[in-house]
Amino acid sequence: MSLESDIDDLWQRYQTDLDAESADEADYALLGEFLDALEAGEVRAAEKRGGEWEANAWVKQGILLNFGLRDIQAFEYGDVAYHDVLPLRNTDDLPARGTRNTPDGTVIRRGAHIGSNAILMSPAFVNIGAHVGDGTLVDSCDTVGSCAQIGENVKLGANTLIGGVLEPVEGAPVVVEDDVSLGAGCRVTSGFVVGEGSIVGENTLLTPRIPVYDLVEEEVLYGELPPNRRAFTRFVESSIGDHDLFEGGAYKPAVVATHVEEDTLEATQREEALRE
Repeated sequence: MSLESDIDDLWQRYQTDLDAESADEADYALLGEFLDALEAGEVRAAEKRGGEWEANAWVKQGILLNFGLRDIQAFEYGDVAYHDVLPLRNTDDLPARGTRNTPDGTVIRRGAHIGSNAILMSPAFVNIGAHVGDGTLVDSCDTVGSCAQIGENVKLGANTLIGGVLEPVEGAPVVVEDDVSLGAGCRVTSGFVVGEGSIVGENTLLTPRIPVYDLVEEEVLYGELPPNRRAFTRFVESSIGDHDLFEGGAYKPAVVATHVEEDTLEATQREEALRE
């Protein structure tokens, strides 16, 4: 049987009568094998099919099984004691692949995939089920949420929040495709997809509830930023703009997307050269 079918069988049992007390060694061995496959990048919480990102529901079910069938235990992280159902990810495999995680606060949870030649600056947090691609920078104070899919050669600026979408299991997680640069303080939530090669200005909120005004194709989008865009926040007049309580008018955020400018690309290339 495949790992997928084994997890599916375990999930069906969990929905009926399986719990932490009745699970046996074989069940926990399967859960461990599943986490190893996540960390190796052999399975992913979402994949691109036919040009669209789709969740792998069975992978999310495997993560939920690890939460539901394990008891809370005491663990240690340096001098800090913490309590969780899983230990943190073993990072002994990172140096051989050219990946480094700086000390004093870089936390990688069990079940997270970290690619080769990546950099994780402290204090950063990468949650279970997240997939961080080769050559990607996760900067200081960044959070990469559960099941988030981060591509190759991505730059997550300092204090960036990548949201997690674990439930519902059918829901696609946040996706940041290859060669994207997110400025400091950006937030990407609720299954939003950032198209490859895009450059996003500082403190931009990307969420399906905020419209993206794509000036390249002259259309309004929700939940996605097309590839190769330069995006930034602007404020547009709200539907309650003329309300008496809002002196001078009320406004709401919007994201404006234009072509990636040549000088912006040059600045990004200079930054990559400095990293190397």
